[in-house]
Amino acid sequence: MIALNNNRYHATISVLSEMLVFAAPSDATMSRFFRSNPNLGGQDRHMIAECVYGILRNKIRLEWVLGGPSNARSLLTAYLVVVERRNLRECGDWFPDTEKDTFALCKSKKLAEAPVYVRADLPEWVVADLIAGGMSDADILALGAGLQGAAALDLRVNSLKAKREQVAAELKDVGGIDTTPTPYSPWGLRVTGKPAINKYRAFTEGRVEVQDEGSQLLGLLTGAKRGQMVVDFCAGAGGKTLLLGAMMNSSGRLYAFDVSEKRLNNFKPRLARSGLSNVNAQLISSENDQKIKRLVGKIDAVLVDAPCSGMGTVRRNPDLKFRQNPASVAELNAMQTSILASASRLVKPAGRLVYATCSFLPSENEAIVEAFLGANPDFKLLDAPELLKAEQVEIELTGPYFKLSPHLHQADAFFAAVMQKV
Repeated sequence: MIALNNNRYHATISVLSEMLVFAAPSDATMSRFFRSNPNLGGQDRHMIAECVYGILRNKIRLEWVLGGPSNARSLLTAYLVVVERRNLRECGDWFPDTEKDTFALCKSKKLAEAPVYVRADLPEWVVADLIAGGMSDADILALGAGLQGAAALDLRVNSLKAKREQVAAELKDVGGIDTTPTPYSPWGLRVTGKPAINKYRAFTEGRVEVQDEGSQLLGLLTGAKRGQMVVDFCAGAGGKTLLLGAMMNSSGRLYAFDVSEKRLNNFKPRLARSGLSNVNAQLISSENDQKIKRLVGKIDAVLVDAPCSGMGTVRRNPDLKFRQNPASVAELNAMQTSILASASRLVKPAGRLVYATCSFLPSENEAIVEAFLGANPDFKLLDAPELLKAEQVEIELTGPYFKLSPHLHQADAFFAAVMQKV
């Protein structure tokens, strides 16, 4: 149970009120609030953050209980009743008398009677997308429950510089940090707690990077090998580029393309730490940039980690449920279709094309891939579970796609389709 007092109660309402505008990512809003309130101690900050993110994770349920869209004060009251299951005596003398009617209202509502989207705490339009994709109510509720959990801190050991056991021992010896091997990725370590990994030499000297296990498995699906030509088409800050480079043993040629100069600049120190020498990072104006056209038909493997809603990362970013909407996803769908079509032109015969998102929405995943395959008969869909099995990764997946879910795999929700040019 979160230990609130008068100061924490009012601070929670203040920062939550800012967040509910959804004008900026919640973590940025939280950081700005704490900087402007230096009087709050470390324990205060922890309790406030826990409470605010708990409310965001449960906002749809809480508003159903309250009868509709609500302000920060009412949401906090509902959270104390519905999630923390407090009674008035447990709230203490800091709880205002003006909220006691709201408290009683929340006590009277039964979530078991709510619609599926409410019980799953997912926007109604998201659940409609899942149902259209063939997902049952039971699976939707299981997904929703999985997205409520806390996300673990995963590391990827840089195989160019160290072995997994060595890094695990180093982190334990130097920082008392407990880790366990990730269940699927051969390079992954799952950290107990949330220590500041970037303060340790294992990080500053490039032996580890922070990377969710699902993201690590995407690299394996490319089949990237030493001596090949490989493209990370939407490289971003370069996490998957670094993985691909390590898989290639820093040989061959690895292109990292992105339309954001800021993201590529953020990639530079990570690249320097990694020890890779085969990476060619390039800023492009769009998916049809001339730099891309020079590589048409020459590439062994292309990874398209497409811009997406990010709904698969809701455990880490619960505000994404409210910052995305059907119109924004429709815009992303057009972008995803265009990027995949452009990236596919780079693949040489028998080469591999991997389309991936950190989303569980069928409209961003299966629908994009099926439309692409329908328009491009020179590509065929490969069986992702079989490809992973060939890499000694045993993971329970259904169908030919790579689909991770937090309630099944303890990872962010990822999707990938692996295609081969015939």
